[in-house]
Amino acid sequence: MMNLLVYILVYPVIWLISMLPFRILYAISDVVYFVVYYLIGYRKKVVFNNLKLAFPEKSDKEIIEIRKKFYRHFADVFIEMIKSFTVRKEEVYKRYKYTNLEFFEALFKDGRSVILTGPHYANWEWIMSLDSFVKYNGYAAFTKVENPYLNEKILKSRTKFGTNLIQTSKLIAEIKHNQKNNIQAMYGLLSDQSPQLSKTFYWREFFGVKVPIHTGAEMLAKRYDMNMVYIETKKVKRGYYETSFSLITKEPKKYPDYELTDIFIEKVEKQVRAQPEYYFWTHKRFKHKDKAPVL
Repeated sequence: MMNLLVYILVYPVIWLISMLPFRILYAISDVVYFVVYYLIGYRKKVVFNNLKLAFPEKSDKEIIEIRKKFYRHFADVFIEMIKSFTVRKEEVYKRYKYTNLEFFEALFKDGRSVILTGPHYANWEWIMSLDSFVKYNGYAAFTKVENPYLNEKILKSRTKFGTNLIQTSKLIAEIKHNQKNNIQAMYGLLSDQSPQLSKTFYWREFFGVKVPIHTGAEMLAKRYDMNMVYIETKKVKRGYYETSFSLITKEPKKYPDYELTDIFIEKVEKQVRAQPEYYFWTHKRFKHKDKAPVL
């Protein structure tokens, strides 16, 4: 009953806001930034400490400047996620461009599926539109929202381009089903955040700090012999993004354990160092930094 009440009270507000044009939404984003950064101070210490760990060579003044830019972007992404509930496909196609779609034309011809992996960077929600431009059946791993009514609306919003959202726990079963039926698919995983310690197999440095690392993308690529591809998104200007793709490997089984994960992490670091304000710094990425097992 409580879930239904929350849905009845919250969703109409979200829907009404999402119907507003982008120019008004970004004005709202400016207000959200001011409230979140200056009045509430949401996770400001977490963001500062994360940035300080990642960029020890930068002064506090430089870190604070990056933090402010991050929160402005953070507010924009929040508003863009709300807009996603009602945004027209054509509007997303105009604002979220792909630079090298021909990459997938060539890759599709080898008859194998793809693990598409990247970080929580820029706008990671609108990557769902990729399914409109490729021949693969698209799947994206996701975690359910506890409220079933809101979860249903989020699923509807994220699957409007044809991408299938599937719970992470059910992903392997779906891969097995698709391979058995000769269905070429593309599976999207954002693999840059901190895994649970009980599910950690690999520790390595991320921005110079030893932390647990997700290895699921590498494991799936090797087990099911899939091409492994990296997503790189850039924020061109407010509300506009550009995404390109690069091959990590066509032969995952030839790599020693964790080498593909190392390549992925190195790509993430390079991307984040170029424009750190667009990375998802509110996540407690370094919370396990002193817990690495002693060999």
